[in-house]
Amino acid sequence: MNKVLKEYLEKGTLIAAHRGASGGNIPFNTLAAFETALQQGADIIETDVIKSTDGKMFIFHLQQEFNHLNRDICLTKMTEEEIRKVRYVNFDNNLTECPLPDLDEALEYLKGRCLVNLDHGWDGDWFENMIRVVRRHNMQDQVLIKTPPTMKLLKMVEEQAPDFMYMPIIQEKDECSEIIEKMHINYVGAELVFAHEDAEIAQPEYIAQQQKKGRFLWVNAILYSYKVPLSAGHTDDVAVTGNPDHGWGWLVDRGFDVIQTDWPGMLREYLNKRSN
Repeated sequence: MNKVLKEYLEKGTLIAAHRGASGGNIPFNTLAAFETALQQGADIIETDVIKSTDGKMFIFHLQQEFNHLNRDICLTKMTEEEIRKVRYVNFDNNLTECPLPDLDEALEYLKGRCLVNLDHGWDGDWFENMIRVVRRHNMQDQVLIKTPPTMKLLKMVEEQAPDFMYMPIIQEKDECSEIIEKMHINYVGAELVFAHEDAEIAQPEYIAQQQKKGRFLWVNAILYSYKVPLSAGHTDDVAVTGNPDHGWGWLVDRGFDVIQTDWPGMLREYLNKRSN
């Protein structure tokens, strides 16, 4: 585990802001959303990457053009010049002045300020480009990369980014740790997804075992669809509507190191109250 990550984990439960903190006229995955999240006490900015047809990496969630741009377009089929002309809409579908940041801009903006989790970088042939950009900014000690733990993707990480902090996305049962441990991969933590409290990866014994090996465990309080449970019902929705002990407190008490949330300010306030 590198020094930067170790220092963050020593703070206690970390807050990962899902695509920053948005609302009103501030859209997801923009520099304004990142700044808002940091002002609210986020330790980690989770964000998404895509690639233009001519190889430029941008910040945007894959296949969400209509939802966030109110346009029937496909950014991954557009050039860098075309993408730079695009603007987000706000929560009332009114046009904003917010462009899509490119990955260079986002990394430089966040350099030295927080940890950064890059999502969806494994799609297509994007990974090599993404890793190259991070190296250009010399931010390997600040960036967390993750993928589903398929052998194809694990080998890609091993070949192209063995020095990067890596976390597999593990669902319900851990069938990958023993494999990753035998590879030349900097396995520092894992994102855990489970539908029920009795899932193997949600048990205190499993959590303690992984932490004993020096790994942090990331859990998702976010809920992008009620049909897709990510943390057995211990969600942001429950927490912000009156029962934070059941929404967030259960996750803290179970021993998870990182909680991903859409409400970083409220989660920070809750964690501060618990520590007093």
